[in-house]
Amino acid sequence: MDTIFTWLKQKQIGCNDKKLIEQAFVHSSYVNENKAYDHDNERLEFMGDAVLQLWSTQKLFKITPAMDEGKMTTLRAQLVCEEALASYNRQLGLGKFLKLGVGEEKTGGRDRDSILADMFEAFLGALYLDQGMQAVDVILEEVLTPAIAKPKSEKVIDYKTKLQEYVQGDTRKNVHYETVNVSGPSNKPEFEVIVMLEDIVLGKGKGFSKKRAEQMAAKDAFEKMVK
Repeated sequence: MDTIFTWLKQKQIGCNDKKLIEQAFVHSSYVNENKAYDHDNERLEFMGDAVLQLWSTQKLFKITPAMDEGKMTTLRAQLVCEEALASYNRQLGLGKFLKLGVGEEKTGGRDRDSILADMFEAFLGALYLDQGMQAVDVILEEVLTPAIAKPKSEKVIDYKTKLQEYVQGDTRKNVHYETVNVSGPSNKPEFEVIVMLEDIVLGKGKGFSKKRAEQMAAKDAFEKMVK
């Protein structure tokens, strides 16, 4: 039987905590329908996001000739956007290990970019906690390094970074994001997010993932501020 552990073995990557690795593939819809599972992969996704940001930043920083900060920021946003992460997941064939609820499975969740992207980050988070950055390096060198040289769509804009840079240039303060509403069915929730500077709401956005909603809120705020 093909499992994530045989997959890791083929990559010559070890595993100390099988439960931790398995958790990376557990979607919230599966937890809702299977009481034997206490946790989904959202906390691991948070860890994986940080690991991915560090790895990609370090990779771009070492490229020669050296790129300026603006170009590195844009390229990193393109390499780690939702669409790109889902693509890496598909290249690696990790989607077959994903545990989904029945409803999510029936509505095509196994091929949804947002779910595949989140799972990929969760997998990186679990791998880092279990085996360290060396194991993460094996995975990202396979899929992300080749992507650096490929042509990128100019439509991918990291509005969260653009907004933060704009605000810091004027106030030296950080913006923060807050989820104010979640609507729709459990297998396809829509998130509503606001972006704030201290107690001031700068913008609002919606999306079928928190990341997408945050980007839309940042876009709303950025476009208002630069008018």
